[in-house]
Amino acid sequence: MSATVEIYTWEYCPFCIRAKALLDKKGVEYIEYAIDGDEVAREKMAERANGKRSLPQIFVSDRHLGGCDDIYSLERQGELDSILGIK
Repeated sequence: MSATVEIYTWEYCPFCIRAKALLDKKGVEYIEYAIDGDEVAREKMAERANGKRSLPQIFVSDRHLGGCDDIYSLERQGELDSILGIK
C-alpha cells in the first residue's frame, strides 16, 4: 500500500523544487499545497509541523518528515523508500 505524501511549498523556493525533484525521481505521487503568501495556510502547516514555518514541509501518511534536507538525509540512510512504501 502506498503512502499519502503531502508537501507544502512556495513556487520559487529552491529547497521545495529540490524536494519535489527527489519525490519525482522516485515516482512518488504527492499532494502539493502551494502556499505562496497565504499566511492562514502557513499557520495550518506550522501546526502540523510542530511549529516549523520553513518550506518545504513534508508529511507521509500524516507523519511529519521535515524539510528538504531531512528527506535527503533519509535517502542517504536508505530509509526513505521504506517510509514512502517503495519496494
